[in-house]
Amino acid sequence: MTVIDTVEANGLTFAYLQAGSGPLALCLHGFPDSAHTFRQLLPALAEAGYHAVAPFQRGYAPTAVPADGAYQTGALAADANALHEALGGSGDAVLIGHDWGAAATYAAAAHEPSRWRRAVAMSVPPLPAMASGFLDYDQLKRSFYMFLFQTPLAETAVSADGMAFLDRLWADWSPGYDATADLEYVKACLREPENLTAALGYYRTMFGSSAHVAAYADEQRAARRPGERPILYLHGGADGCLAAGRTQDVERHLPPGSRAEIVPGAGHFPHLERPAAVNALIMDWFRR
Repeated sequence: MTVIDTVEANGLTFAYLQAGSGPLALCLHGFPDSAHTFRQLLPALAEAGYHAVAPFQRGYAPTAVPADGAYQTGALAADANALHEALGGSGDAVLIGHDWGAAATYAAAAHEPSRWRRAVAMSVPPLPAMASGFLDYDQLKRSFYMFLFQTPLAETAVSADGMAFLDRLWADWSPGYDATADLEYVKACLREPENLTAALGYYRTMFGSSAHVAAYADEQRAARRPGERPILYLHGGADGCLAAGRTQDVERHLPPGSRAEIVPGAGHFPHLERPAAVNALIMDWFRR
């Protein structure tokens, strides 16, 4: 599993990790994270007969910062479908997304279902399932960072003291998990100011504060509908970012044949905290 030569997709140069050969299994990371978050899943996918690929998302070094500054979910979905094309994916391809990668997964599979046989999303449910959380005091408190990121203070706050802000987020979101290696990876991706601003840009599109939210309109609309490809949704029972209790009605917002599972004892990064259990759930889902 190595960072290999880059691939051009959707007008961007993407760097990625890969393992194995066979049908494409595209793995999309979120914030604050990197493609290395799938370092335990990629070998399992390769052993199961997939060409497992984890790109660094747009704006996360060494992937390019997009010139158009588009970071909304529709752009991420367009990236995923373009990567499917660039990497020679077929109708047997599968899609796995965590956090922002989960949002991209819902939209990509709904927008171009012929590209994807099945999908897995982790830690962020479909938008309709989580919308009510922003009326809940406890969830608003957990989500303070989203509102901070709308302000000009965000870059300074996140970059101060060696990006200690990210250390605290991981500690709050996945209590008891040693994120030392993960934090080294993500800080390397976001150390340059333009990369950090790019990562914050994902959040700045949430409330329409970007001039580019009108782009990728079809993909953006797809992010709000269930689609048709079955999705396995996984959420850590001890998630400190989005409480597991907020995900109780997830299944009714997923495509027919989908399933939602709580991963006991895991926080916001279940694929890293409980890799054996999560890998087994994912492999079983893809064998069906």
